[in-house]
Amino acid sequence: MIRHLFVSSRPLSWINTAYPFALAYLLLARPVHPLVLVVGALYFLIPYNLAMYGINDVFDYESDLRNPRKGGVEGAVLAPALHRPTLIAAVVANVPFLVVLVLLGGPVSWLVLAISVFAVIAYSAPVLRFKERPVLDSITSATHFVSPAVYGLALAGAAPTASAVLVLAAFFCWGMASHAFGAVQDIPADREAGIGSVATVLGARATVVGSAVLYLAAGVLAGLAGPPVAFAGLLAIPYLVMVLPFVGITDATAERANRGWRRFLAINFGAGFGVTVLAIVASALAG
Repeated sequence: MIRHLFVSSRPLSWINTAYPFALAYLLLARPVHPLVLVVGALYFLIPYNLAMYGINDVFDYESDLRNPRKGGVEGAVLAPALHRPTLIAAVVANVPFLVVLVLLGGPVSWLVLAISVFAVIAYSAPVLRFKERPVLDSITSATHFVSPAVYGLALAGAAPTASAVLVLAAFFCWGMASHAFGAVQDIPADREAGIGSVATVLGARATVVGSAVLYLAAGVLAGLAGPPVAFAGLLAIPYLVMVLPFVGITDATAERANRGWRRFLAINFGAGFGVTVLAIVASALAG
């Protein structure tokens, strides 16, 4: 059971939610409260991802059965017998952290945390199923990754500067672009299972082009944030290089996009290093 939960939580993606929170809080909190930092980082590292991806794996079971990339680091195929235990594990893992975070925060942070958790549930859970509402699916996915950073800002009690807003907007465009491009490879499996997405509605080619435009927008927005943060705009380049070879893809060849998606997982680590360097420089200059 533990192994299934581990795979379902997408360990390669843990850093994508924990890092934005920790970076935002460390840069903006004065003083930094170790308990807030540790509890928040741990929450967005594992319980948050278990809820986000575990709920998805439970309610996307029919689609995942038809998806050749599932069953490894890109997502578990959870047998029906594991569905209820996975949902229970997600609740048990999340609730204690959420209680502590509520006690450590205030009204603004409560609102941000509520939006973040709602987006996690609404994306995959029945009735809401935002993942089947084209464009809203990409917006919700971007919220999954940007909201931890906004939550870090809220817990720090910092007023958002123009530079911070531009960076968050760039990050949001990155999140939408990444979700949309990731959805391309799932077009055949999603259509066979009767699941809609931005990619199944727009088609493979238009979705890839849209992803490229959003990555470019992310680079431009970050570039407007002012030095040294503006150099983060250059980090959009490897993502553009990743997606542009697929602009000629068709719905029939959509699964080829998985090659680009695997590169995306690797690029994230390099981009994270670049952001870390820039954050250190910005902190030193401010300091």
